[in-house]
Amino acid sequence: MSTVIDNNLSSLRQLFTQKHDAMPPQDNFRPYDLTLLLLAIALMSIGLVVVTSASMPAAERIFDNPFHIAIRHSIYIVLAMIAAMIVMQIPMRWWSMSNVWLLLSAIVLLVAVLAVGRTINGSTRWLVVGPITIQAAEPAKLYFFCYLAGYLVRRHEDVTESVKGFLKPLAVFFVLAVLLLAQPDLGTVVVMLFTTIGLLFLAGAKLWQFFSLAIAGVLAVVSLVYAEEYRIKRITSFLDPWADPFGTGYQLTQSLMAYGRGDIFGQGLGNSLQKLEYLPEAYNDFIMAILAEELGFAGVFSVLLIMLCIVMKAMRIGHLAIGRERPFEGYLAYSIGIWFSLQTAVNVGASAGILPTKGLTFPLFSYGGSSIIIMSIATALLLRIDFEMRVDGIQALNKGKKAKVQKRARVKQGKQEVADVIEDVEVSAPYFEGDNKHD
Repeated sequence: MSTVIDNNLSSLRQLFTQKHDAMPPQDNFRPYDLTLLLLAIALMSIGLVVVTSASMPAAERIFDNPFHIAIRHSIYIVLAMIAAMIVMQIPMRWWSMSNVWLLLSAIVLLVAVLAVGRTINGSTRWLVVGPITIQAAEPAKLYFFCYLAGYLVRRHEDVTESVKGFLKPLAVFFVLAVLLLAQPDLGTVVVMLFTTIGLLFLAGAKLWQFFSLAIAGVLAVVSLVYAEEYRIKRITSFLDPWADPFGTGYQLTQSLMAYGRGDIFGQGLGNSLQKLEYLPEAYNDFIMAILAEELGFAGVFSVLLIMLCIVMKAMRIGHLAIGRERPFEGYLAYSIGIWFSLQTAVNVGASAGILPTKGLTFPLFSYGGSSIIIMSIATALLLRIDFEMRVDGIQALNKGKKAKVQKRARVKQGKQEVADVIEDVEVSAPYFEGDNKHD
């Protein structure tokens, strides 16, 4: 009888141990996406090196200091990092609640540029506030995408079910486009248009709406090109730059020569010939041509791979946010990913002769204070979205752990009660055995 009781006791204890005493493995928790952060820092670091190399001849001639532009770019990077750290402390709820006000501020900036902006090379795109120069189109892009993400959250059913709801954000885009074209800045309008089309498609717009908008957008861009003679010249020179290599096709032919000299591994850092003021805007819009000449295909491929990883990270964050019922954060992350990819494609395509020349920077890489600061803020928003989702997961895990602790306390109490019962049975066993023998 005692053997049977011992076997039952052992089985009972083993059952409780297997079910309740096994501890789950503990994972190392990081509050931020370290990979995304390192990718952004790597891109800015490589950009600083290439901008320094590309800008030295122009800086020596203009400022009598070969490192003048490099120092300014370094200051912009520091300011961008400070702005990014500040933005990472702002909850996404604030961006969601303030998206309409951000849109209004973008409109005010664009109107102010037309009223009191500085004109350079025939374009009025810059606001000058003391020593600070702001290119209003850069914050306008980010603020519009914040508004568009908020609109898709508020009017998602209208966008997917009715034509009126689908057209409302396009009307807002039309207002911004008119203000941008008045500068003029067709490149920014094209990037914003196709980012809007992509975001509406991801939000679930019907295919006929999507294709109608795409066709209308292409027709509008073609019409805008034919409306201005200088745009037509850009298109014709882009199609055959060697027809006038010292006139309309000069910049592109010099850029193509830089790509050709670069070959696979380049001429070596600092050994570019085109940066010796043969290629205009070598450290800005055509920075990729200098990168190709000095570091070759390997350098260009590495930079594009880094940008591809950042874009894929943005799209993944957007997908996870939508899946966790954070639609504003998801749509904003999607828009940042599309925006970065389109602007990269336009910048590289223009310098490589694939697309017409447009004055758009390479995100986080080219020279330009407004661009690198706004792009850094956009990257910080991606980090913040990812951070909030991770914190939500940890909070849910902590709640689960708290419930498990309470359950373990109840189980421990139950085990103690079972052990007491078994002990009573063991104490009573000899009396039962004696009674059986007597019988």
